[in-house]
Amino acid sequence: MKSRSTMVVEIMDTTLRDGEQTSGVSFARQEKLSIARLLLEDLKIPRIEIASARVSTGEYEMAKQLCEWAEKRGHIDKIEILGFLDKGASIEWIRSCGAKVMNLLCKGSEKHCTFQLQKTVQEHVEDIKQTIKKAKEVGLKINLYLEDWSNGIQHSPQYVFHLMDAFTTVQRNFPIESTDHHRSFSSDVLV
Repeated sequence: MKSRSTMVVEIMDTTLRDGEQTSGVSFARQEKLSIARLLLEDLKIPRIEIASARVSTGEYEMAKQLCEWAEKRGHIDKIEILGFLDKGASIEWIRSCGAKVMNLLCKGSEKHCTFQLQKTVQEHVEDIKQTIKKAKEVGLKINLYLEDWSNGIQHSPQYVFHLMDAFTTVQRNFPIESTDHHRSFSSDVLV
């Protein structure tokens, strides 16, 4: 039996999504498939994020082809796609390409919530809850990405904790992403 104090470190590779945000980097479809195979089968990486939803038709076709390959090889639950609070458009994009896991980008700092989204914390929480509900209705698993969490934890820790507390009963993983450092961490918060 796992004790409550046991910390689990889980690796998620974002090369196929985040790597393409690097200046001058653009993978061809076959390169993405080869990288995914290497990560999942040779290196045994448990989770890979392959795309951002709704970027382009080419990205959709690549994600769909990669999901078809992953389904045949028994890796489909290891494929994740970044989605957004966009009234279900990301959910449909992700579901229709065959993925089973959406990493939902949420604001991890009160500054981003109020100035970028121009919403209150409660409005943001409600948007997240509605998106989680829609995603679960179509069979998607959800991870919440707390974008800009390093700024949030430094300048508005009550906001970060409020956000996490709002989802501890429905959310298992909170990958936290810093736009300053481009690092993701995942923490099991369910009791």
